[in-house]
Amino acid sequence: MIVKIIGGICVIAATSGLGFWMAGQWKAHLLAVEQLRRMIFMLKGEIIYANAPLEEAFYHVGRKNDGALGRFFVAVARRIEMQQGEAFYAMWKEEIDKLGNDSGLTGKDRQELAGFGEHLGYLDCDMQERTILLYLEQLDIAIDYLREHQREKSHLYTSLGIMAGLFLVIVLC
Repeated sequence: MIVKIIGGICVIAATSGLGFWMAGQWKAHLLAVEQLRRMIFMLKGEIIYANAPLEEAFYHVGRKNDGALGRFFVAVARRIEMQQGEAFYAMWKEEIDKLGNDSGLTGKDRQELAGFGEHLGYLDCDMQERTILLYLEQLDIAIDYLREHQREKSHLYTSLGIMAGLFLVIVLC
């Protein structure tokens, strides 16, 4: 009997932990998209107002930000510096593919980021600014959605975790 009780507590704790982890993932995703927005805004400043070349702009922005996204920007800057006849988009896409799950970005976010890089670097300053503004608009929409649904998703995930644990305990006992 005591083994069943301990097992039930373990099941409830595990499923509750999973629910809290999933709620934490939603929050981490929101923070990652917000950080990406700040970095793209800084990139815009470097390119448009400081008139810095892409390599320098990516390096400065990457150095000012830590985490996976900061390392991503620095890696892109280094790839541009070592450019061996590769197109910018090929380097950009390759570095996006290297971004791990620790970046907090989903597959859709990475796909949109890849689309952003497709139009960067080939255009004049005015077109680059428009491309950056368009991507910033996309990020704003994503951030609004994540913020709007954060509370309900967090509550849903934690409640489902606890309820799933209780359900499993009832079914197993």
